[in-house]
Amino acid sequence: MNKKELVAFIAKESELTRESAENALNAIISSITDALKKGDDVALVGFGTFKVSKREARTGRNPKTGAALEIAARNSPGFSAGKALKEAVN
Repeated sequence: MNKKELVAFIAKESELTRESAENALNAIISSITDALKKGDDVALVGFGTFKVSKREARTGRNPKTGAALEIAARNSPGFSAGKALKEAVN
């Protein structure tokens, strides 16, 4: 399912126009992104938790040449599925 299909599904299920459904979806995505930028976790009970993990700087290797290179530290977004979502999928 892509974003366009998701918008159509939201519009149908909530009896909204496609434009309203897309605005709602964009607002949700934006609010989750803003919270993660601040370092906050976003927990949706029954669905899952979005959180940011910090990855330390490390030394890697170029697979072609074998030369060592530095990989910078960074923040990495992640998602952990909640119990209800796991059960629904299985």
